[in-house]
Amino acid sequence: MKKALLIICLLGSILFTQDAVSQCSICTKTAQQLGHKPAKGMNTGIIYLMVAPLAIIGVVGIRWWKNNKD
Repeated sequence: MKKALLIICLLGSILFTQDAVSQCSICTKTAQQLGHKPAKGMNTGIIYLMVAPLAIIGVVGIRWWKNNKD
């Protein structure tokens, strides 16, 4: 239960981070042209799209580690 709560807290902090800058140079130039609110939405979208592959890799890695630990 504690591990699940920790994972939920970590994912929540990643998803709801206000000041995260996760853009490439091309995305940064595009966001600067759009304005503040669209740029903030673009940052949130990039972070949201980043979480799914990292979560999948994490789950596969943990299962692999637990199966090979014995």
